[in-house]
Amino acid sequence: MGFLFSDPIEWFDFELKKVTELGEFEPTAMNLATCRAPERYPDVRVVLFKGWIRGGLSFYTNLNSPKAKSLQAFPWATANFFWPKVNQQIRIFGTVEPLTREENESYFSSRPRLSQLGAWASDQSQKLDSYEYLEMRIQEFVEQFDEGPIPCPPHWGGFRLVPLRFEFWFGRDGRLHERYVFERQNSNQQTWEKFMLFP
Repeated sequence: MGFLFSDPIEWFDFELKKVTELGEFEPTAMNLATCRAPERYPDVRVVLFKGWIRGGLSFYTNLNSPKAKSLQAFPWATANFFWPKVNQQIRIFGTVEPLTREENESYFSSRPRLSQLGAWASDQSQKLDSYEYLEMRIQEFVEQFDEGPIPCPPHWGGFRLVPLRFEFWFGRDGRLHERYVFERQNSNQQTWEKFMLFP
């Protein structure tokens, strides 16, 4: 097959558009691996990719969550997209930076209203006595905001993963997979080293 694009972001966008049109379930879902703070053990969860912002993959979370605290302490991460319909995956490693308050508010305003309420009501990843208590919290904020706009909470925001390495993986019979890598030393570097890996 060879390198289809000289720019990995263009190639990523091409593959994402392709699997979206093929009906892949949650094509923007990415496994996000971090180093958990303060224990320093690996941690992984699925988040949704929300578009490129200033050359980085954006995603959003409660800023008091374990993932946010980990990223603030150790600002490195790896994202992995796996699309079983086409037997492909893309791994992206890089540095992580917080988004601006303006970027957070802009995206928050586009979210469904129930998701906005949930951002206020949920103490993400903290112990919960019962689901009924969460429902009660939601109702409290329904009443607080009434029919008006819901502002972005101060404890909610996003990050961008600025890529230093991409690996495009295409599954093949006999485990003779095709693996194409783009790599650079830092985010200021405009050119990428390109090479293939044995499967």
